[in-house]
Amino acid sequence: MSHTYAQNLLHIVFSTKDRRKAISPEFQPRLWSYASGICHNLEILVHAIGGMEDHIHLLIQIPPSLPVAKAVLAIKSNSSRWANEEGHNFAWQQGYGAFSVSSSNAPAVIQYIRTQQAHHKKMRFEPEFLALLKKHGVEFDPKFVFG
Repeated sequence: MSHTYAQNLLHIVFSTKDRRKAISPEFQPRLWSYASGICHNLEILVHAIGGMEDHIHLLIQIPPSLPVAKAVLAIKSNSSRWANEEGHNFAWQQGYGAFSVSSSNAPAVIQYIRTQQAHHKKMRFEPEFLALLKKHGVEFDPKFVFG
């Protein structure tokens, strides 16, 4: 086979450092747009970006030549640097969640990301993240998930 074919569709989730409410609703569109630009520069296809004041969700398609950890590091480090240059006291947490998504489930994940405001009227970030870990069968020790 002379070509590489891959479908690396991932739901990425990470929060602000100490889960501080550092992403005001007014700043969110600019930060999401900047993160999308970072992805574009890395040839990462963005299906959806959204979140709340203390975390971000991305549904992205990563090229096969780019490791997930490097993609997430680039998104986090560049967006954090830019946010600070824009006058925000800003940092992301150290870790992240990365969950495989099948093409058939992409529309549901896109809708989930786009409706974060409504979703978080019912559930805070911590239980949401734990639910994602459980749903995807990721083993974890609850005392170490949030540092």
